[in-house]
Amino acid sequence: MLDKIMSLLNKIDDFMYYPVLIVVLGAAGLYFSVRTGFVQLRMFKESCRLIREKPKGTKGVSSFQALIVSTASRVGTGNIVGVSTAICIGGPGACFWMWLMCIIGASSAFVESTLAQIYKRKGKDGNCYGGPAYYIEQALGKPVVSVLFCIFLIATYAFGFNLLCSFNLQSSFEIYRFYDPKVTPVIIGLMLAVLTAFCLMGGGKRIIRLSEKIVPVMGVAYVLVSVIIIISNYSNIPHMFAVIFEDAFDFRSILGGFSGSCMVLGIKRGLYSNEAGVGSAPNASASANVSHPVKQGLVQTVSVYIDTILLCTATAFMCLSTGVEYNDKVSGALYVQNAISTFSEKGGPVFITVSMVLFAFTTLLGNLYYVDNALIYLNGKKEPSKKFMGVFYAFCVAVIFGGALMKMEFAWTVADITMGFMTLINIPCCLMLSGQVIKALKDYEKQKKAGKDPHFAAKDIGLDESKLSYWK
Repeated sequence: MLDKIMSLLNKIDDFMYYPVLIVVLGAAGLYFSVRTGFVQLRMFKESCRLIREKPKGTKGVSSFQALIVSTASRVGTGNIVGVSTAICIGGPGACFWMWLMCIIGASSAFVESTLAQIYKRKGKDGNCYGGPAYYIEQALGKPVVSVLFCIFLIATYAFGFNLLCSFNLQSSFEIYRFYDPKVTPVIIGLMLAVLTAFCLMGGGKRIIRLSEKIVPVMGVAYVLVSVIIIISNYSNIPHMFAVIFEDAFDFRSILGGFSGSCMVLGIKRGLYSNEAGVGSAPNASASANVSHPVKQGLVQTVSVYIDTILLCTATAFMCLSTGVEYNDKVSGALYVQNAISTFSEKGGPVFITVSMVLFAFTTLLGNLYYVDNALIYLNGKKEPSKKFMGVFYAFCVAVIFGGALMKMEFAWTVADITMGFMTLINIPCCLMLSGQVIKALKDYEKQKKAGKDPHFAAKDIGLDESKLSYWK
């Protein structure tokens, strides 16, 4: 029975990513890039400047805080295990396809986050909230589609991603002699579930504070260690690049086994890691208190680069520069730990395990921040009762515990499918509303050229103010 279910899920997964999502993501990313004049590259310097900008007014979440929450969800175990899996199963060429989808996909991140800002709402406490569900309902008048999106978001972040995150974490302990496949996953799953439950009792504000402190430190430390290992293997760097590009353009091999090729796995793992166009980051973007929607759209492109260009590349180069053998038997955390062991036999694997613990923890918290947003929408845009949230969080904690006991293939496939459905709802809606984003971008650039700090008013780009609860 389980084999039949797994076979069905694999068929759905394969069809969803090839041809459907590869075409949708590629075409939408290119369309957004061309229409915005490749804003994700052209205005990169401006994007970095905006990260330091203070929030508009004394209350609210800053651009930096919104960036950190979205990065906390993007930066996770996928940056280590996802990259390793793509290389071990698909080949080194997966790195190139991750880079390509990152650059193209950053334009999708810009569009969805700008839309989230345009259609955000102000709560009774003065803070802002929103996301795809809100711009789908308000701009397109499709509340049923909004509800579907929220359902898939909850399925993805409360179930699929948290299941996978927990599995990835426990798999990083397999290299140690004390690891017992019958006992260790249970202990790790239980510890992670209890720790997450404790943090959930603090609510959304605690999630933001914890993420803001942990994510930068964890990311910088991981990149620095990766750079040290890459430099120590500098003589292998030319060969590493040669292998990546040779494999990326080996179309005979790619077409021979497309669903498991470096192209498909690079796109899958890249999308899982940076989530550009999925519709998750806009939930955090809407909370930022900025003077113009485009500001947060630009900031979110940086988050995509941090995740893929910086952290995923750090993992790939750290592994490939060492020359350690890669295959499906070492797929996952083990390949990364084998690679870092060439530099420090004892300390290396421990560092990866610690990184996995921190990545997993912040990912779980960031994921549930998004889920809270979806639940509020489904509850008539009001916070659900404490009793309901207590029961729901208990379910989420149970999923985290269960994820540690799952098989790798099942965990990855479920996460891929639920994320795919979110993307297939969000991207077409962004395409239909992209004209508004283009007008907002032109308005922003016009004000910048005039030497002003851009401030947005809906009427300036011809938007119907009756559809908005902000920017009037």
